[in-house]
Amino acid sequence: MPQPQLVSVSALERSSVVANNTMNRERGLAGVNSYARELGFDPLARLAARPAAPSWLDLCSGEGRALREAASALPRDAVLTGVDLVGPLLPLPAPPTLEEVVASVSSWAPTRTYDLITCVHGLHYVGDQLGLLTRAASWLAPDGLLAAHFDPESVRWGDGSTAGRTVLSALRAAGFRYSTRHHRLTLDGGRAVALPFRYLGADPSAGPNYTGQPAVGSHYGR
Repeated sequence: MPQPQLVSVSALERSSVVANNTMNRERGLAGVNSYARELGFDPLARLAARPAAPSWLDLCSGEGRALREAASALPRDAVLTGVDLVGPLLPLPAPPTLEEVVASVSSWAPTRTYDLITCVHGLHYVGDQLGLLTRAASWLAPDGLLAAHFDPESVRWGDGSTAGRTVLSALRAAGFRYSTRHHRLTLDGGRAVALPFRYLGADPSAGPNYTGQPAVGSHYGR
């Protein structure tokens, strides 16, 4: 098996696979092409049921359409944050409850916890997917929910062989649930998560994943 050519975070984020992806540019809150459809639940209904000051962090948020739609329907004390490497391509004035952050999710960190954290098909373009998942687990409120799409086939050992089964076992032991049918990881309740893997680098030439779009291969050692 040929050894994969692994690149750094900065090189990965300059690659055509990551820098030119169109993820979440048109995806709204509800309907056919929506967060509700992709996540299997209605984010707005979940947030609206909170007793006070609902908070939502969306990683790899693209244009942030879902966040904007939620902002118009939630109380004025809601806290909505979208983080994206490129940010909205057509910047519009943000509602008072919405903060749009242009930054790499590989290095950005919040100063608070959130009731809901989502990453809709965003991990496919992140080098250290497991690192982001463990960090996001610590950003979750004690009774919050984390939901992210995840492709086990994208997680590899240093030699390129699959690490998916081993990684899923470790994620489940840490409290995550995984839906094979929907390629979706969920975690209830914030916590410290430690996984027994060492990030080695990313392969932007890994090719299409289950979505049919080019994605990134994430490589780890034990």
